[in-house]
Amino acid sequence: MLEGMYAAAAGMYAQQARLDSLSNDIANVNTTGYKPVRQGFHDLLYSEGGLATKGTQLGTGAEVSDMGRSQIQGALQQTGEPLDIAISGTGYFQVQEQDGSKSLTRDGHLQVDKLGRLSTDTGQLLDPKIVVPKGDDASKISIAPTGDVTSNGKKIGTIKILDVVAPDKLRPVGNTSFQVTAESGPAAQVKSGSTIVQNAVEASATDLGDTMTNMIESQRAYELASRAITTQDKVAETAIGVKR
Repeated sequence: MLEGMYAAAAGMYAQQARLDSLSNDIANVNTTGYKPVRQGFHDLLYSEGGLATKGTQLGTGAEVSDMGRSQIQGALQQTGEPLDIAISGTGYFQVQEQDGSKSLTRDGHLQVDKLGRLSTDTGQLLDPKIVVPKGDDASKISIAPTGDVTSNGKKIGTIKILDVVAPDKLRPVGNTSFQVTAESGPAAQVKSGSTIVQNAVEASATDLGDTMTNMIESQRAYELASRAITTQDKVAETAIGVKR
């Protein structure tokens, strides 16, 4: 009889995990380059039924599984800022974290740090590094669709677009950044099909309407699982009363 309670409790836990993920997507609806989490459900272990249900398989509920980040491109928003860039197509910018490790991001809000290096607004340096010559006006920087960066008509570097074989397997490390894993494969430069758009950034790929609908769906499923536990409790109480 307790199997029903276990299955319903597992369902509540799974829906709560999904609600947490959806809440995070909504919280990042205005985050540049944000990719929402994709989740699915899979069955937990089945067990053989007892005397009354002999020959049947009894489930123990469901569990949420992380299916990686959505690869849908967010809308490109024109900002008019010369250091704002976005990727049209697949791929990521490579940046260097504070600890020296490399990560990938689609957040193209760039700035010039105290040493003249191009970095994201969270302090990650572009990799390979691009340094604006001292005295050059950052507002005059030009960035071509190929990634070539020029200042005062002189090329000072190239912003590369990298991608991996399995982007769903990238590991999120915060600030809309990801690091490669053995499952994602190494990052390699995109040969064609993707370009850089200057004076624009990529908006969050979160679809607020769909996300709110999914949240309501999960809330209803959570409530139903909770009621199932209450029903199982009443059935157990009745059975104990009959035995007495």
